[in-house]
Amino acid sequence: MLYFLGELADQFSALNVFRYITFRTGGAIMTALLFVFLFGPKIISALRLRQGKGQPIREDGPESHLLTKKGTPTMGGLMIMSGMIVATLLWANLANPYTWIVLGVTVGFGLIGFYDDYQKVSQASHKGFSGKIRLALEFLIAGLAAFAVTMLDTAPFSTSIGFPFFKELTINLGVFFIPFAAFVMVGAGNAVNLTDGLDGLAIVPVMIAAASFALIAYLTGNAVFSEYLQIHHVPGTGELAVLCGAVIGAGLGFLWFNAPPAAIFMGDTGSLALGGMLGAIAVAAKHEIVLAIIGGLFVLEAVSVIVQVASFRLTGKRVFKMAPIHHHFEHLGWTESQVVIRFWIIAVVLALVGLATLKLR
Repeated sequence: MLYFLGELADQFSALNVFRYITFRTGGAIMTALLFVFLFGPKIISALRLRQGKGQPIREDGPESHLLTKKGTPTMGGLMIMSGMIVATLLWANLANPYTWIVLGVTVGFGLIGFYDDYQKVSQASHKGFSGKIRLALEFLIAGLAAFAVTMLDTAPFSTSIGFPFFKELTINLGVFFIPFAAFVMVGAGNAVNLTDGLDGLAIVPVMIAAASFALIAYLTGNAVFSEYLQIHHVPGTGELAVLCGAVIGAGLGFLWFNAPPAAIFMGDTGSLALGGMLGAIAVAAKHEIVLAIIGGLFVLEAVSVIVQVASFRLTGKRVFKMAPIHHHFEHLGWTESQVVIRFWIIAVVLALVGLATLKLR
C-alpha cells in the first residue's frame, strides 16, 4: 500500500524511499513486531479462555513437558500470521504477483493448521485432519502456487532447478517441475511443523531462514547483482524480501511470548504456514536446493521421524530414544534450553553455508 507513495516522488522527493525494497523491508519488520507486541496479550488471553486445557501434550514425551507445558494455549500462529499479513499489505508492492502467490500459500497452509489445532483442542479425541486429507489439501494449494510461478518466468527456466556451487548446471523438469515444487512447499511446511516441539525451537530457525531468503530474493530479483553472482535472474522476486521482513518482525514479537516458559505455542497454525511460506519463496527464487541447506535443521527433524518410523516397522527397533530428534537429546539428559540454543547455533551455521553458495560457484 505505502509502496504507491513512491509514485509521488516526482512531486515530493522524500517519498522516493518507498520505492526501495530495503526501506520497506525494514518498515515491515517494525510494523509486524509492534503489531504482535500490541495485540499479542489480547490474543493469548482469548485463546486461553476458549481452549481451556490448551494444547494436548504427548503422554509418551519427556515427563517435564507434562508438568511445565500442560494447559498452555496453542494457535499462536495466529499472532504471527496477523502481524505478517498486516505488515505485508502495508509495505509490499501489491501489484507484484509473487506477493500474492506466497501469501496464498501461507494463508492456505495456515488455515489447514488452524483447523487441525481447533479440532485437537475442542474434541476429546484430540484428533485433527487425517494425514491423507491434510496432505492432499497441502499439495493442492502448493500445486496451484507452483503452476502460477511457472507462468511468471520464461521458458526453459520456469520449469528448471539450479544447483548450488555450479554456475551453469540446471535441469529442466518440464511438467514434473510442478509436483517437485509442490513437494518442496509441503515438505518445508511439515518439516517446520515437526521442529515445533520446544519453546522457541522453531521460530528462531524460521527467522534465520527468512533473513537468508530475504537476501537471496533481493539478489535474485536484481539484474545487476544476479549477473555478478551468476545466479538466475527472476524479475519481481526482490519484493519477497518485504514478506521475509514481515515474518522476522512477527517472529520476534512471538518469541517474546514463546520464550521459556512459553505463554503460548505456535501450533500447526504457525508452523505449517511459515514452512510453506519458506518453500514458496525458495521455489519463486529458484533456490529450492539451497532451502534444504539453510533449512537443514528442519530436514534433520523430518528425517529423524522418517527413519524412526521406518526402522520400527521394518525391524521393530527404534533408532532414536524418541523422535523428532530434539526429544532424543532431551532423553539423553540435555536440558530444554541446551537443545534449543544448540539447535539455533546449527541453524545459523547452515544459513551461512547456504548463503556462501551464492558466491562459491
